[in-house]
Amino acid sequence: QVHLVESGGGSVQAGGGLRLSCAASGFPVISKAMAWFRQAPGKEREGVAAIYIGGRYPTYSDSVNGRFTVSQDDAKNTMYLQMTSLQPEDSAMYYCARAEGDPYPPSLTASDYNYWGQGTQVTVSS
Repeated sequence: QVHLVESGGGSVQAGGGLRLSCAASGFPVISKAMAWFRQAPGKEREGVAAIYIGGRYPTYSDSVNGRFTVSQDDAKNTMYLQMTSLQPEDSAMYYCARAEGDPYPPSLTASDYNYWGQGTQVTVSS
């Protein structure tokens, strides 16, 4: 059974950083395409980072490119999102997701992902 659990969210000041974790069970993280999404109140869910099978081809939205880094640790069966230079507009609930198929190029579209975690809140103050 696929299970995803996010952690690492919190409150930071603008310019700071956080590392989010997505602990997976029921499958090896490197065997499936996975992604990070975020959703702020009143806004649509936005894909921010995606990664292909084997941890290849990291892909980022324009809004986070150069500031966020997605990675995977096979030994810990965990996906990470390292976030730097955070701004108030990065405040949102962050979710990790796993695809059932393996979209290539890596997808930032929510409908391509079948399994979701419960989310972890990130709040950035100015």
